[in-house]
Amino acid sequence: MAKPAPNRPLRPATLLVRGGQMRSNLEETSEALYLTSGFVYDSARQAEQTFTGEIQHYQYSRFGNPTIEMLEKRLAQLEGAEACRATATGMAAVSSAMLAHLKTGDRVVASRALFGSCHWIVSTLLPRYGIQTEFVDGADLEQWKTAFKRPCQLVLLETPSNPMLELVDLTAVCDMAHKAGAIVVVDNVFATPLLQRPMKFGADVVVYSATKHFDGQGRVLGGAVLGSKKWIEEVLQPFTRNTGPAISAFNAWTILKGLETLHLRVPAMCRSAAAIAQMLEERAEVERVHYPFLASHPQYGLAKQQMAAGGTLVSFDIKGGKEATFRFLDALRVIDISNNLGDSKSLITHPATTTHMRVPAEERARLGISEGSVRLSVGLEDVADLIEDIATALDAAAGNVAPPRSKSAGKQVLEEAGPAPAEVAAPRSKKAAAPARAAKQAEPDLFAEAMQDLFREAEPAAPVAAAKPAKRRKA
Repeated sequence: MAKPAPNRPLRPATLLVRGGQMRSNLEETSEALYLTSGFVYDSARQAEQTFTGEIQHYQYSRFGNPTIEMLEKRLAQLEGAEACRATATGMAAVSSAMLAHLKTGDRVVASRALFGSCHWIVSTLLPRYGIQTEFVDGADLEQWKTAFKRPCQLVLLETPSNPMLELVDLTAVCDMAHKAGAIVVVDNVFATPLLQRPMKFGADVVVYSATKHFDGQGRVLGGAVLGSKKWIEEVLQPFTRNTGPAISAFNAWTILKGLETLHLRVPAMCRSAAAIAQMLEERAEVERVHYPFLASHPQYGLAKQQMAAGGTLVSFDIKGGKEATFRFLDALRVIDISNNLGDSKSLITHPATTTHMRVPAEERARLGISEGSVRLSVGLEDVADLIEDIATALDAAAGNVAPPRSKSAGKQVLEEAGPAPAEVAAPRSKKAAAPARAAKQAEPDLFAEAMQDLFREAEPAAPVAAAKPAKRRKA
């Protein structure tokens, strides 16, 4: 069996490797994978007592499974939440958190900037069940204030938002929501619990797509809902037990193994994302760049207060509309076109024609999603290669060079797809080379300091006869 837990708080990097660990009587090193649908009982009495709740015993993997329980405990410890329930997908987590809490006649207020499927739930699904819904611009506190003049049961928001990286002031909105009688559900998938912990700012429930950074290698689907023990057990659990959005034990085990490297992957991806965002600001082909830790971001100050780093996502608008943007996307040779994110491979998508295509055009325009908007999920490749790939593709978007041949569909291509960036006849803009050379120097100290401060929060408040903790950097 697992050793007793230390009598002191563990830091996030340690929790990601050892949090929630349970060992069988075989004393395995790696977490055990329990591929079983059900469990047996020693006697009929034990079965009865299990179902009445008199004793604790695994019943059925839809209700609970040792592998899944390890994932849930690890995520709860990392988030600083009392309890967690894993789900089959991120959208299962969002829909379960909302439907478990709401009933006919209730009212929901949501930030307008939501992932396409989340937007559909609020705008289309909930009204079918007699639940009133209202959207507000997440960055506008006056709109939140007006919306909360009437009673409200639930708030749904993303910060940073998908795909344009808009922020919501968590402290202010949570305070207003609670006064209106609502719980606050925060989709924290872009930030991860390493960069932002919404419950510290007043959120009641946090949801994740574990498919993204938690697995982080494009292998399996999963989701998670975290909150107080009382809410999870009394509100969420009856819903999930009876509707069945359960994660498979195999997917839970895969995500468990992915979590072991989260504290290594996310900082590296954030550093590269910051460098790419700085490079993009200097390119004439780019109209706007959205990245929370750029000084040009309209909520830069709020980002510094709520987040430890700017995140792994960069959104930007390419001049020339859809045609130029498609030329850019088709010219990328390292970065893949995909609607996924949080992967070790860099992935890029065109929200207007993919993730947000079913959001009405007028609503997309209000969200700032144009025909030239793209969302880049920065992976673990060498940042200089990523910058060179983007720079060459921007040249193609502007018509300065012919785009390389299209990538192979369904078969491996061994020959070169086109000339290397250094051999392209038409030179890219003069400003593109400098960021490539300085890529690995983009805000490394600021990031390292922020991450150290975040990790330091897990230490005991009163260290035993130790040196005074380093002063926090002012935002």
